[in-house]
Amino acid sequence: MQLIDIGVNLTHPSFAEKREALLERAYAAGIQQMLLTGTSLDESQHALALCRQLDKEAEHLFSTAGIHPHDASSWNSDSYSELKALLAESRVRAVGECGLDFNRDFSPRPQQEMVLEQQLALAVELQLPVFLHERDADERLLAILRHFRDQLPAAVVHCFTGEKRALFNYLDMDLHIGITGWICDERRGSHLHPLVKEIPRGRLMLESDAPFLLPRSLRPKPKSGRNEPAFLFEVLREVALHRDETEQDLAAHSSACAQDFFKLPAFKVATQ
Repeated sequence: MQLIDIGVNLTHPSFAEKREALLERAYAAGIQQMLLTGTSLDESQHALALCRQLDKEAEHLFSTAGIHPHDASSWNSDSYSELKALLAESRVRAVGECGLDFNRDFSPRPQQEMVLEQQLALAVELQLPVFLHERDADERLLAILRHFRDQLPAAVVHCFTGEKRALFNYLDMDLHIGITGWICDERRGSHLHPLVKEIPRGRLMLESDAPFLLPRSLRPKPKSGRNEPAFLFEVLREVALHRDETEQDLAAHSSACAQDFFKLPAFKVATQ
């Protein structure tokens, strides 16, 4: 089986000096392409640099560029032009991670909303898809998105963890949905079990969000406690179970969806 991981935080310091080995394990497991997540201007630049450094042929690694709501306070008068320049790079395939986080409120909510609107405007201008973050803010996110949706090529709610009402509202707005190892967490993710079967084929993508969200059902567990792309097959197994699909079928249609969404090249077998 071959699979695409649409959300890897490869710039995370816990992966420093271990990235080549991590990618080798991912390729060996069957992960053929990965999107490296940008969460600030610096991290977006770093993600782009890693794509160039670790995949010189531009076949397997691509990135996003954006400012996470946690970092919305960092937005200044130069941010729009700096982000626009990053988004013009061919390896950068989406605007984000951007959105709203009313759970932690690390940046003031009005600032989060303004920075999201600026990034949505960039996505419209450049006709790029959007990689969205949302926690405890689905109604406000939908209200803001409504002003841009008709002009956006596509948008995915990354790491969806919400309830049925939020899911159906996102689907009604023709958004894509990203599912992570949250669904493997018996303490807080079991409500997703009946919901994932409601996501239409062509709108569902899978992501590790590594090094976060190590699937709790994974056996054996890594001694490091860190998640990595190779473990995405545990998410695949859990989602396939609750969608009444084979793992092969789910891998095929979720990867086809990701390739279409991010305009990725056809698979080439990764060399070890």
